[in-house]
Amino acid sequence: MQIFFYITCTNIREAKKISSVLIRKKLIACANIFNNIQSVFSWKNKVNFSKEVIIMGKTTKKLQSKIISEVKKIHSYEVPCIIFSKISSGNKDFLKWISNSTR
Repeated sequence: MQIFFYITCTNIREAKKISSVLIRKKLIACANIFNNIQSVFSWKNKVNFSKEVIIMGKTTKKLQSKIISEVKKIHSYEVPCIIFSKISSGNKDFLKWISNSTR
């Protein structure tokens, strides 16, 4: 089963590093990086405002735990946002490419 992933990062450099590692290890088929996202969040009982970078991309369900483990090793956040969502349908050729591009 193919899935989306969503990871927030502190800056573009970190997002590129994480994406590159995941691609090289064939844990993801591709990543899209969105820069200068304004985030508002609660951390340690305080409201925080921050610029972040988002990585979104495609992978397979069987690789979720490996992706979480790999990202936690290199991410600067104490508790990084790493979430997944099912892809319910789409271009069958593209979905096959996702599976073929990951291990």
